[in-house]
Amino acid sequence: MSPIETQESLSEDITGASESDNLKLVPVAESIRYRKRAQSAEKKNEALTEQLAEAKSQATKMSEQLSSIRTEQELMRKLVVAGTIDLETAVIIAKARIKDQDEADLDGVVEQLKKDKQYLFAGTSGTVTIKKTAGAKERTQNNQTILERAAKKAATTGNRTDLQEYLKLRRNFI
Repeated sequence: MSPIETQESLSEDITGASESDNLKLVPVAESIRYRKRAQSAEKKNEALTEQLAEAKSQATKMSEQLSSIRTEQELMRKLVVAGTIDLETAVIIAKARIKDQDEADLDGVVEQLKKDKQYLFAGTSGTVTIKKTAGAKERTQNNQTILERAAKKAATTGNRTDLQEYLKLRRNFI
């Protein structure tokens, strides 16, 4: 090829390229607008990605809290069934024992606690009876209170002293 032919082919390549470039070129104002829209979309994408990560971490925390609360409630239920006298202390000790374990055997923890800390549990009867205060008198063996016995005695005998005794007892209780 001669230098003139190379120059002509070169000029054809340049003119062909410039014509295709002119078709692809966008006005400057529109190009700036596209760029700003792309940048704002990228910022929104980053913000939404951060919000998603934050929401996932909160969901994870809440899930852990929920499982902790469920475990604690189940532990409390088992301790109450076992007859715990001081529930708060027993729960704290049991939680300290199951803290390191992922899947803790709550029944085993309660049994171990019952063996180690016998003073936290009532007698071996299994049920805890609540003792009445001084104001509320205990029932007698045959499920009659003192007042009921005095009322029956006064009604059956008809004696004034029995009635007087019943009224005196009634005044104390009512």
